[in-house]
Amino acid sequence: MARKSARKARPAARAGKSERERIVDAFMALLAEKPIERIGFAEIAKAAGVSLSDLRATFASTLAILAAHMKEIDRAVLAGGDAEMAEEPPRERLFDVLMRRLEVLAPHKDAVRSLVRSATRNPGLAFALNGLAVRSQQWMLTAADIGASGPRGMLRAQGLALLFASVLRTWINDEDEGLARTMAALDRALARGQRWSGFLDDLLRIPASACRLRRRRRADDEDTVAA
Repeated sequence: MARKSARKARPAARAGKSERERIVDAFMALLAEKPIERIGFAEIAKAAGVSLSDLRATFASTLAILAAHMKEIDRAVLAGGDAEMAEEPPRERLFDVLMRRLEVLAPHKDAVRSLVRSATRNPGLAFALNGLAVRSQQWMLTAADIGASGPRGMLRAQGLALLFASVLRTWINDEDEGLARTMAALDRALARGQRWSGFLDDLLRIPASACRLRRRRRADDEDTVAA
């Protein structure tokens, strides 16, 4: 199946948003204007039209607000699955899922750009964001029908989080409506990831093989003693 060009994402216009949604929206709007380290709780509460008490009751930190935003992005991506992709190879399915994620993120490109810049100069923030990204990428792998559970799944999710972060750096500066540069960057990144995944699968088979060899040698030794 030919890959689809990037589709324009339409932000969901929901009337009567909940307090939680207003807080997340206000935070993302502020993040589009300034670095995350310069966004204060009072500013978020004022922009969201809530009290500091209500803000504290809903979220413990700005990272918690960001995590809520990422969860909503995950949900939007998972809800927009394309049944026609089910028969495609894993790499094509993952390409489709990650492009769909970028489409959902499109209205928040300025906020993502701000976050990428802050993470570049703040290792602690980068580490925290990586934890959130790994959790999201487990869902993206699952959406592409690629195993995301157990040690192997966690390593895949970590690798995909790093891969997607590298693509984001291209995407935030890609002003082409068709996202040609972004699609090319994602394709190259997935090719590298596919090679890494093959190496990883081979690597993870080594311990099991070694255990079987040790058991076989132990059984041979016991037979020798018995004889």
